[in-house]
Amino acid sequence: MGIWLRTGCLLRFSSTMPAKPAPIKKSPAKKAPPKVEEKPSAPAPAPEPAPAAPPAEPAPAEPAPAPAPEEAPAAAPAEAPAAEEPKAPTPPPPAVTTSEPLNLTVEDVNDTSLTLKWRPPEMIGESGLNGYTVEYCKDQTNDWVVANPELIVSNRYVIKNLTAGDLLHARVKAVNAGGPSNPATLSEPVHIREVVDRPKIRLPRFLRARLVKQVGEQVNLVIPFNGKPKPVVTWTKDGQPLDPKKANVRNTNKDSILFVRKAERDDSGKYEMCVKVDSFEDKVTITIQIVELPGPPTSIKIVDTWGFNAALEWTPPKDSGNTEITGYAVQKSDKKTGEWFTVLEHYHQLNATVSDLIMGNSYSFRVFSENKVGRSEQASVTKTAARIQKTGIVYEPPEYKEHDFGEAPKFTTALTDRSATVGYTTKLLCSVRGFPKPKIEWMKNQMIIGDDPKYRQMNNQGVCCLEIRKPCSFDGGVYTCRAKNDHGEASVACKLEVKQVILPDDKK
Repeated sequence: MGIWLRTGCLLRFSSTMPAKPAPIKKSPAKKAPPKVEEKPSAPAPAPEPAPAAPPAEPAPAEPAPAPAPEEAPAAAPAEAPAAEEPKAPTPPPPAVTTSEPLNLTVEDVNDTSLTLKWRPPEMIGESGLNGYTVEYCKDQTNDWVVANPELIVSNRYVIKNLTAGDLLHARVKAVNAGGPSNPATLSEPVHIREVVDRPKIRLPRFLRARLVKQVGEQVNLVIPFNGKPKPVVTWTKDGQPLDPKKANVRNTNKDSILFVRKAERDDSGKYEMCVKVDSFEDKVTITIQIVELPGPPTSIKIVDTWGFNAALEWTPPKDSGNTEITGYAVQKSDKKTGEWFTVLEHYHQLNATVSDLIMGNSYSFRVFSENKVGRSEQASVTKTAARIQKTGIVYEPPEYKEHDFGEAPKFTTALTDRSATVGYTTKLLCSVRGFPKPKIEWMKNQMIIGDDPKYRQMNNQGVCCLEIRKPCSFDGGVYTCRAKNDHGEASVACKLEVKQVILPDDKK
Protein backbone atom coordinates (compact mmCIF):
# COMPACT_ATOMS: atom_id res chain seq x y z
CA MET A 1 0.00 0.00 0.00
CA GLY A 2 1.36 3.41 -0.87
CA ILE A 3 0.61 7.09 -0.30
CA TRP A 4 1.03 9.79 -2.92
CA LEU A 5 2.63 12.95 -1.59
CA ARG A 6 2.83 16.39 -3.17
CA THR A 7 6.50 15.93 -3.66
CA GLY A 8 5.76 13.44 -6.40
CA CYS A 9 7.23 10.46 -4.57
CA LEU A 10 5.26 7.35 -3.91
CA LEU A 11 6.05 5.78 -0.58
CA ARG A 12 5.51 2.12 -0.31
CA PHE A 13 5.53 0.03 2.83
CA SER A 14 4.33 -3.32 3.79
CA SER A 15 1.53 -3.83 6.25
CA THR A 16 3.46 -6.63 7.81
CA MET A 17 6.43 -4.53 8.86
CA PRO A 18 7.18 -4.57 12.54
CA ALA A 19 6.12 -1.65 14.68
CA LYS A 20 9.71 -0.95 15.75
CA PRO A 21 10.07 2.33 13.81
CA ALA A 22 6.97 3.77 15.46
CA PRO A 23 8.83 5.90 18.06
CA ILE A 24 10.99 7.54 15.36
CA LYS A 25 9.53 11.07 14.95
CA LYS A 26 12.42 12.88 13.34
CA SER A 27 11.21 12.33 9.77
CA PRO A 28 9.13 15.10 8.15
CA ALA A 29 6.74 12.36 7.06
CA LYS A 30 5.07 12.73 10.46
CA LYS A 31 3.38 15.92 9.27
CA ALA A 32 2.55 14.52 5.87
CA PRO A 33 -0.70 12.66 6.64
CA PRO A 34 -2.64 15.81 7.63
CA LYS A 35 -1.78 17.34 4.23
CA VAL A 36 -3.09 14.42 2.07
CA GLU A 37 -6.11 15.70 0.16
CA GLU A 38 -6.30 13.24 -2.76
CA LYS A 39 -6.71 10.07 -0.69
CA PRO A 40 -10.34 9.01 -0.99
CA SER A 41 -10.41 6.69 1.98
CA ALA A 42 -9.66 8.56 5.24
CA PRO A 43 -9.93 5.47 7.57
CA ALA A 44 -7.16 3.52 5.90
CA PRO A 45 -4.25 5.96 6.19
CA ALA A 46 -5.32 7.35 9.60
CA PRO A 47 -3.79 4.56 11.72
CA GLU A 48 -0.84 3.97 9.37
CA PRO A 49 1.10 7.27 9.30
CA ALA A 50 3.08 6.20 12.36
CA PRO A 51 5.04 3.45 10.49
CA ALA A 52 5.79 5.85 7.65
CA ALA A 53 9.11 6.69 9.28
CA PRO A 54 11.21 3.95 7.50
CA PRO A 55 10.92 5.55 4.05
CA ALA A 56 12.69 8.58 5.55
CA GLU A 57 16.00 7.03 4.34
CA PRO A 58 15.28 7.14 0.58
CA ALA A 59 13.72 10.64 0.88
CA PRO A 60 17.02 12.47 0.80
CA ALA A 61 18.06 10.39 -2.24
CA GLU A 62 15.16 11.71 -4.33
CA PRO A 63 16.14 14.61 -6.58
CA ALA A 64 13.74 17.09 -5.01
CA PRO A 65 15.75 19.89 -3.44
CA ALA A 66 12.90 22.41 -3.61
CA PRO A 67 10.42 20.86 -1.13
CA ALA A 68 13.09 20.21 1.54
CA PRO A 69 13.53 23.85 2.55
CA GLU A 70 9.74 24.33 2.66
CA GLU A 71 9.04 21.55 5.21
CA ALA A 72 12.13 22.15 7.44
CA PRO A 73 11.17 25.61 8.63
CA ALA A 74 7.54 24.52 9.03
CA ALA A 75 8.43 21.81 11.56
CA ALA A 76 10.44 24.10 13.94
CA PRO A 77 7.72 26.60 14.76
CA ALA A 78 5.13 23.85 15.12
CA GLU A 79 7.01 22.15 17.96
CA ALA A 80 8.05 25.33 19.96
CA PRO A 81 4.59 26.41 21.21
CA ALA A 82 3.68 22.85 22.10
CA ALA A 83 6.65 22.56 24.50
CA GLU A 84 5.73 25.59 26.76
CA GLU A 85 2.34 26.34 28.25
CA PRO A 86 1.36 29.95 29.25
CA LYS A 87 1.83 30.71 33.00
CA ALA A 88 -0.95 32.15 35.14
CA PRO A 89 -0.34 35.74 36.53
CA THR A 90 1.08 35.92 40.09
CA PRO A 91 -1.66 36.97 42.53
CA PRO A 92 -0.88 40.15 44.62
CA PRO A 93 0.12 39.60 48.29
CA PRO A 94 -2.68 39.92 50.81
CA ALA A 95 -3.08 43.36 52.48
CA VAL A 96 -1.69 43.73 56.00
CA THR A 97 -3.77 45.32 58.77
CA THR A 98 -2.49 48.41 60.57
CA SER A 99 -1.31 48.54 64.16
CA GLU A 100 -3.70 49.71 66.86
CA PRO A 101 -4.37 53.46 67.40
CA LEU A 102 -2.22 55.20 70.01
CA ASN A 103 -2.93 57.16 73.20
CA LEU A 104 -6.67 56.61 73.47
CA THR A 105 -7.92 59.03 76.15
CA VAL A 106 -11.15 60.66 77.34
CA GLU A 107 -11.46 64.29 76.27
CA ASP A 108 -14.87 65.04 77.78
CA VAL A 109 -17.78 63.33 79.47
CA ASN A 110 -21.19 64.40 80.67
CA ASP A 111 -24.45 62.69 81.54
CA THR A 112 -25.37 61.92 77.88
CA SER A 113 -22.14 61.74 75.85
CA LEU A 114 -18.53 60.60 75.89
CA THR A 115 -15.80 62.24 73.79
CA LEU A 116 -12.72 60.19 72.87
CA LYS A 117 -9.50 61.21 71.17
CA TRP A 118 -6.50 59.22 69.93
CA ARG A 119 -3.48 59.33 67.67
CA PRO A 120 -2.97 57.51 64.35
CA PRO A 121 -1.38 54.04 64.36
CA GLU A 122 2.37 53.77 64.27
CA MET A 123 2.29 51.37 61.28
CA ILE A 124 -0.32 51.97 58.57
CA GLY A 125 0.94 49.82 55.66
CA GLU A 126 1.04 50.26 51.89
CA SER A 127 -2.71 50.00 51.38
CA GLY A 128 -3.31 53.16 53.44
CA LEU A 129 -5.88 53.87 56.14
CA ASN A 130 -9.59 53.86 55.39
CA GLY A 131 -10.82 55.13 58.78
CA TYR A 132 -11.72 54.19 62.34
CA THR A 133 -14.53 52.41 64.12
CA VAL A 134 -15.52 53.29 67.69
CA GLU A 135 -17.14 50.69 69.93
CA TYR A 136 -18.40 50.66 73.52
CA CYS A 137 -19.99 48.27 75.98
CA LYS A 138 -21.23 48.32 79.55
CA ASP A 139 -19.03 47.21 82.38
CA GLN A 140 -18.95 43.43 83.09
CA THR A 141 -20.41 42.64 79.65
CA ASN A 142 -19.00 41.80 76.23
CA ASP A 143 -21.80 43.29 74.13
CA TRP A 144 -19.77 45.74 72.06
CA VAL A 145 -21.84 48.30 70.17
CA VAL A 146 -20.47 50.13 67.11
CA ALA A 147 -20.97 53.84 67.75
CA ASN A 148 -20.27 55.11 64.20
CA PRO A 149 -22.24 53.45 61.36
CA GLU A 150 -19.65 54.65 58.84
CA LEU A 151 -15.89 54.89 59.09
CA ILE A 152 -14.53 58.20 60.37
CA VAL A 153 -11.20 59.72 59.40
CA SER A 154 -10.76 62.18 62.28
CA ASN A 155 -8.96 61.26 65.51
CA ARG A 156 -11.86 62.41 67.70
CA TYR A 157 -15.39 61.11 68.13
CA VAL A 158 -18.38 61.90 70.37
CA ILE A 159 -20.52 58.96 71.48
CA LYS A 160 -24.01 60.40 72.05
CA ASN A 161 -27.34 59.29 73.54
CA LEU A 162 -25.79 57.51 76.52
CA THR A 163 -27.50 56.73 79.82
CA ALA A 164 -26.38 58.63 82.89
CA GLY A 165 -24.82 56.48 85.59
CA ASP A 166 -23.49 53.72 83.30
CA LEU A 167 -19.94 52.44 83.44
CA LEU A 168 -18.74 52.05 79.86
CA HIS A 169 -15.67 50.55 78.24
CA ALA A 170 -14.60 52.05 74.93
CA ARG A 171 -12.20 51.01 72.18
CA VAL A 172 -11.12 52.17 68.73
CA LYS A 173 -9.99 50.12 65.70
CA ALA A 174 -8.14 51.27 62.60
CA VAL A 175 -9.46 49.84 59.30
CA ASN A 176 -7.68 49.44 55.95
CA ALA A 177 -7.85 47.02 53.01
CA GLY A 178 -6.60 44.20 55.24
CA GLY A 179 -9.43 44.66 57.71
CA PRO A 180 -9.71 46.09 61.26
CA SER A 181 -6.64 46.31 63.48
CA ASN A 182 -6.27 45.27 67.09
CA PRO A 183 -8.35 47.59 69.29
CA ALA A 184 -6.99 50.38 71.47
CA THR A 185 -9.01 50.16 74.70
CA LEU A 186 -9.35 52.53 77.65
CA SER A 187 -7.54 51.23 80.71
CA GLU A 188 -10.51 51.93 83.01
CA PRO A 189 -14.27 52.19 82.50
CA VAL A 190 -15.77 55.67 82.25
CA HIS A 191 -18.57 56.79 84.54
CA ILE A 192 -21.20 58.57 82.47
CA ARG A 193 -22.04 61.60 84.60
CA GLU A 194 -21.64 65.34 84.64
CA VAL A 195 -18.30 66.52 86.14
CA VAL A 196 -18.97 69.76 88.03
CA ASP A 197 -15.38 71.00 88.19
CA ARG A 198 -12.51 69.41 86.30
CA PRO A 199 -9.25 68.88 88.19
CA LYS A 200 -6.69 71.67 87.83
CA ILE A 201 -3.42 72.09 89.75
CA ARG A 202 -2.37 75.69 90.52
CA LEU A 203 1.38 75.25 90.81
CA PRO A 204 3.14 78.16 92.60
CA ARG A 205 5.54 80.14 90.46
CA PHE A 206 8.67 79.31 92.50
CA LEU A 207 8.07 75.57 91.96
CA ARG A 208 8.02 75.86 88.17
CA ALA A 209 11.82 75.95 88.22
CA ARG A 210 14.23 73.70 90.09
CA LEU A 211 13.81 73.86 93.89
CA VAL A 212 17.20 73.77 95.64
CA LYS A 213 17.48 72.93 99.35
CA GLN A 214 20.46 72.17 101.55
CA VAL A 215 20.97 68.92 103.40
CA GLY A 216 19.15 69.04 106.76
CA GLU A 217 16.61 71.68 105.73
CA GLN A 218 12.85 71.14 105.69
CA VAL A 219 10.88 70.68 102.48
CA ASN A 220 7.32 71.90 102.95
CA LEU A 221 5.39 72.34 99.69
CA VAL A 222 1.74 73.42 99.68
CA ILE A 223 0.18 72.95 96.22
CA PRO A 224 -3.46 74.07 95.76
CA PHE A 225 -5.81 72.52 93.22
CA ASN A 226 -9.44 72.59 92.02
CA GLY A 227 -11.83 69.72 91.38
CA LYS A 228 -15.34 68.58 92.22
CA PRO A 229 -16.25 66.02 93.35
CA LYS A 230 -13.21 65.56 95.61
CA PRO A 231 -10.26 64.56 93.44
CA VAL A 232 -7.96 61.64 94.11
CA VAL A 233 -4.39 62.89 94.69
CA THR A 234 -1.35 60.67 94.12
CA TRP A 235 2.39 61.39 94.41
CA THR A 236 5.31 59.60 92.78
CA LYS A 237 9.07 60.14 92.86
CA ASP A 238 10.98 59.25 89.69
CA GLY A 239 8.03 57.12 88.62
CA GLN A 240 7.86 55.16 91.90
CA PRO A 241 5.48 55.60 94.89
CA LEU A 242 6.75 57.80 97.71
CA ASP A 243 8.48 56.20 100.68
CA PRO A 244 6.35 57.13 103.76
CA LYS A 245 9.49 56.92 105.93
CA LYS A 246 11.10 59.83 104.06
CA ALA A 247 8.22 61.99 102.83
CA ASN A 248 4.76 62.67 104.22
CA VAL A 249 1.74 63.75 102.17
CA ARG A 250 -1.40 65.36 103.54
CA ASN A 251 -4.36 66.01 101.22
CA THR A 252 -7.40 68.22 101.72
CA ASN A 253 -10.24 69.27 99.43
CA LYS A 254 -8.22 72.26 98.19
CA ASP A 255 -4.52 71.47 98.46
CA SER A 256 -1.86 68.83 98.94
CA ILE A 257 1.17 69.18 101.23
CA LEU A 258 4.48 67.40 100.67
CA PHE A 259 6.65 67.46 103.81
CA VAL A 260 10.20 66.22 104.41
CA ARG A 261 11.51 66.91 107.92
CA LYS A 262 15.26 66.67 107.21
CA ALA A 263 16.18 66.58 103.57
CA GLU A 264 18.92 64.24 102.39
CA ARG A 265 20.64 63.96 99.05
CA ASP A 266 18.61 60.83 98.27
CA ASP A 267 15.49 63.02 98.34
CA SER A 268 16.60 64.71 95.12
CA GLY A 269 14.56 63.81 92.06
CA LYS A 270 11.40 64.53 90.05
CA TYR A 271 8.18 64.48 92.07
CA GLU A 272 4.96 64.10 90.08
CA MET A 273 1.58 65.09 91.52
CA CYS A 274 -1.57 63.78 89.85
CA VAL A 275 -5.11 65.01 90.61
CA LYS A 276 -7.87 62.84 89.14
CA VAL A 277 -11.66 63.12 88.98
CA ASP A 278 -13.18 60.12 87.21
CA SER A 279 -11.41 59.93 83.85
CA PHE A 280 -10.09 63.52 83.99
CA GLU A 281 -6.69 64.25 85.50
CA ASP A 282 -4.04 66.95 85.76
CA LYS A 283 -0.35 66.38 86.44
CA VAL A 284 2.61 68.54 87.42
CA THR A 285 6.28 67.68 87.87
CA ILE A 286 8.44 69.31 90.57
CA THR A 287 12.22 68.97 90.47
CA ILE A 288 13.89 69.04 93.89
CA GLN A 289 17.66 69.17 94.33
CA ILE A 290 19.24 68.65 97.75
CA VAL A 291 22.79 70.05 97.90
CA GLU A 292 25.59 70.35 100.46
CA LEU A 293 29.18 71.53 100.77
CA PRO A 294 31.61 69.89 98.33
CA GLY A 295 34.59 67.76 99.24
CA PRO A 296 38.19 68.95 98.89
CA PRO A 297 40.13 68.57 95.64
CA THR A 298 41.44 65.07 95.11
CA SER A 299 45.12 66.05 95.00
CA ILE A 300 47.40 69.07 94.69
CA LYS A 301 51.09 69.27 93.77
CA ILE A 302 53.79 71.84 93.11
CA VAL A 303 54.77 71.61 89.47
CA ASP A 304 57.61 74.14 89.33
CA THR A 305 59.26 77.03 91.18
CA TRP A 306 61.29 79.84 89.64
CA GLY A 307 62.25 83.28 90.85
CA PHE A 308 59.50 84.50 93.16
CA ASN A 309 56.81 82.18 91.65
CA ALA A 310 55.39 78.70 92.22
CA ALA A 311 53.17 76.74 89.78
CA LEU A 312 50.39 74.50 91.22
CA GLU A 313 48.06 71.84 89.78
CA TRP A 314 45.11 70.01 91.37
CA THR A 315 42.22 67.72 90.41
CA PRO A 316 38.45 68.22 90.96
CA PRO A 317 36.82 66.78 94.10
CA LYS A 318 35.14 63.40 94.06
CA ASP A 319 32.08 64.78 95.87
CA SER A 320 30.66 67.95 94.30
CA GLY A 321 27.87 68.28 96.87
CA ASN A 322 25.20 67.25 94.32
CA THR A 323 25.73 70.49 92.38
CA GLU A 324 28.31 71.99 90.08
CA ILE A 325 31.67 73.30 91.31
CA THR A 326 31.72 77.10 90.96
CA GLY A 327 35.40 77.72 91.76
CA TYR A 328 38.42 77.15 94.00
CA ALA A 329 40.23 79.11 96.71
CA VAL A 330 44.06 78.93 96.85
CA GLN A 331 45.98 79.79 100.03
CA LYS A 332 49.69 79.97 100.91
CA SER A 333 51.55 79.59 104.22
CA ASP A 334 55.08 80.65 105.14
CA LYS A 335 56.91 78.00 107.16
CA LYS A 336 58.25 80.70 109.48
CA THR A 337 54.87 82.04 110.59
CA GLY A 338 52.54 79.10 109.79
CA GLU A 339 49.67 81.46 108.95
CA TRP A 340 47.48 80.95 105.88
CA PHE A 341 46.71 83.76 103.45
CA THR A 342 44.27 83.63 100.51
CA VAL A 343 45.98 84.42 97.21
CA LEU A 344 43.22 83.35 94.75
CA GLU A 345 39.46 83.25 95.32
CA HIS A 346 36.60 82.06 93.05
CA TYR A 347 39.25 80.67 90.69
CA HIS A 348 37.83 78.49 87.89
CA GLN A 349 40.88 76.64 86.52
CA LEU A 350 42.73 73.55 87.78
CA ASN A 351 46.17 75.18 87.71
CA ALA A 352 47.54 78.46 89.00
CA THR A 353 50.76 80.44 89.49
CA VAL A 354 51.37 82.08 92.87
CA SER A 355 53.68 85.10 92.64
CA ASP A 356 55.29 87.67 94.95
CA LEU A 357 56.88 85.06 97.21
CA ILE A 358 59.71 86.07 99.52
CA MET A 359 63.17 84.89 98.58
CA GLY A 360 64.73 82.46 101.03
CA ASN A 361 61.38 81.29 102.52
CA SER A 362 59.56 77.97 102.13
CA TYR A 363 55.84 77.86 101.33
CA SER A 364 53.04 75.31 101.54
CA PHE A 365 49.82 75.62 99.56
CA ARG A 366 46.25 74.33 99.93
CA VAL A 367 43.10 74.50 97.79
CA PHE A 368 39.41 74.56 98.81
CA SER A 369 36.46 73.64 96.54
CA GLU A 370 33.48 75.97 96.20
CA ASN A 371 29.87 75.47 95.06
CA LYS A 372 26.64 77.41 95.50
CA VAL A 373 26.42 76.29 99.14
CA GLY A 374 29.89 77.53 100.08
CA ARG A 375 33.49 76.47 100.56
CA SER A 376 34.49 72.90 101.43
CA GLU A 377 35.20 72.24 105.09
CA GLN A 378 38.56 70.65 104.33
CA ALA A 379 41.31 71.50 101.87
CA SER A 380 43.85 69.57 99.87
CA VAL A 381 47.41 70.47 101.04
CA THR A 382 50.69 70.03 99.15
CA LYS A 383 52.90 67.26 100.50
CA THR A 384 56.13 69.17 99.81
CA ALA A 385 57.11 72.81 100.32
CA ALA A 386 58.27 75.29 97.69
CA ARG A 387 61.68 76.76 98.54
CA ILE A 388 62.36 80.19 97.06
CA GLN A 389 66.13 80.20 96.55
CA LYS A 390 68.30 83.23 97.22
CA THR A 391 70.36 84.67 94.38
CA GLY A 392 73.40 86.93 94.30
CA ILE A 393 71.38 90.10 93.76
CA VAL A 394 72.59 93.06 95.85
CA TYR A 395 70.01 95.67 96.52
CA GLU A 396 71.26 99.23 96.26
CA PRO A 397 68.70 101.79 97.34
CA PRO A 398 68.48 104.86 95.10
CA GLU A 399 69.88 108.15 96.32
CA TYR A 400 67.43 110.98 96.76
CA LYS A 401 68.31 114.66 97.06
CA GLU A 402 67.05 116.33 100.18
CA HIS A 403 64.16 118.59 99.38
CA ASP A 404 64.20 122.15 100.67
CA PHE A 405 60.80 122.78 102.16
CA GLY A 406 61.58 126.39 103.08
CA GLU A 407 59.01 128.90 101.86
CA ALA A 408 58.56 132.65 102.37
CA PRO A 409 55.34 133.79 104.04
CA LYS A 410 52.37 134.13 101.71
CA PHE A 411 48.87 135.19 102.64
CA THR A 412 46.28 132.88 101.16
CA THR A 413 43.35 134.91 102.56
CA ALA A 414 43.63 138.69 102.82
CA LEU A 415 41.96 141.06 105.28
CA THR A 416 38.74 142.77 104.18
CA ASP A 417 37.39 146.18 105.16
CA ARG A 418 34.97 145.98 108.09
CA SER A 419 32.45 148.15 109.87
CA ALA A 420 31.86 147.73 113.58
CA THR A 421 29.46 149.18 116.13
CA VAL A 422 30.61 150.89 119.27
CA GLY A 423 30.55 148.52 122.19
CA TYR A 424 30.30 145.28 120.11
CA THR A 425 33.40 143.03 119.91
CA THR A 426 34.67 142.44 116.37
CA LYS A 427 37.31 140.17 114.72
CA LEU A 428 39.72 140.59 111.82
CA LEU A 429 40.68 137.32 110.06
CA CYS A 430 43.29 136.26 107.48
CA SER A 431 45.38 133.15 106.67
CA VAL A 432 49.07 132.72 105.87
CA ARG A 433 51.44 129.92 104.90
CA GLY A 434 55.22 129.56 105.03
CA PHE A 435 58.08 127.40 106.35
CA PRO A 436 59.46 127.69 108.90
CA LYS A 437 56.39 128.96 110.70
CA PRO A 438 56.30 132.72 110.23
CA LYS A 439 56.07 135.22 113.12
CA ILE A 440 52.85 137.24 113.10
CA GLU A 441 52.63 140.93 114.04
CA TRP A 442 49.51 143.17 114.08
CA MET A 443 49.74 146.93 113.56
CA LYS A 444 47.27 149.82 113.78
CA ASN A 445 48.01 152.80 111.64
CA GLN A 446 51.58 151.42 111.11
CA MET A 447 52.06 151.15 114.88
CA ILE A 448 52.75 147.70 116.35
CA ILE A 449 50.08 146.54 118.71
CA GLY A 450 51.82 145.16 121.75
CA ASP A 451 50.30 143.49 124.75
CA ASP A 452 47.39 145.88 124.90
CA PRO A 453 44.57 144.09 126.81
CA LYS A 454 42.06 145.66 124.46
CA TYR A 455 43.36 143.40 121.68
CA ARG A 456 43.62 139.59 121.56
CA GLN A 457 45.95 138.04 118.97
CA MET A 458 45.57 134.37 117.89
CA ASN A 459 47.39 132.14 115.33
CA ASN A 460 46.11 128.58 114.81
CA GLN A 461 47.31 126.42 111.84
CA GLY A 462 48.04 129.53 109.78
CA VAL A 463 44.73 131.27 110.53
CA CYS A 464 45.46 134.69 112.10
CA CYS A 465 42.79 136.49 114.17
CA LEU A 466 42.75 139.92 115.86
CA GLU A 467 39.89 140.36 118.31
CA ILE A 468 39.00 143.98 119.31
CA ARG A 469 37.03 144.00 122.52
CA LYS A 470 34.20 146.56 122.79
CA PRO A 471 35.67 149.10 120.35
CA CYS A 472 34.97 152.80 120.58
CA SER A 473 35.00 155.44 117.90
CA PHE A 474 38.75 155.98 118.46
CA ASP A 475 39.53 152.29 117.53
CA GLY A 476 38.82 152.86 113.88
CA GLY A 477 41.71 153.01 111.40
CA VAL A 478 43.93 150.85 109.16
CA TYR A 479 44.97 147.48 110.60
CA THR A 480 47.89 145.51 109.13
CA CYS A 481 48.95 141.87 109.63
CA ARG A 482 52.63 141.16 108.92
CA ALA A 483 54.29 137.68 108.71
CA LYS A 484 58.06 137.12 108.85
CA ASN A 485 60.43 134.16 108.65
CA ASP A 486 63.98 133.47 107.42
CA HIS A 487 62.89 133.49 103.76
CA GLY A 488 61.02 136.83 103.76
CA GLU A 489 57.93 138.63 104.90
CA ALA A 490 54.43 139.55 103.69
CA SER A 491 51.62 141.74 104.91
CA VAL A 492 47.94 142.48 104.32
CA ALA A 493 45.82 145.44 105.52
CA CYS A 494 42.20 146.50 105.92
CA LYS A 495 40.20 149.52 107.08
CA LEU A 496 37.98 149.32 110.16
CA GLU A 497 35.22 151.88 110.73
CA VAL A 498 33.55 152.06 114.14
CA LYS A 499 30.08 153.64 114.07
CA GLN A 500 28.12 155.23 116.92
CA VAL A 501 24.53 154.19 117.43
CA ILE A 502 22.25 157.29 117.58
CA LEU A 503 19.11 156.72 119.64
CA PRO A 504 15.91 158.74 119.23
CA ASP A 505 15.17 161.40 121.88
CA ASP A 506 12.35 159.39 123.42
CA LYS A 507 14.75 156.40 124.07
CA LYS A 508 17.72 158.33 125.44
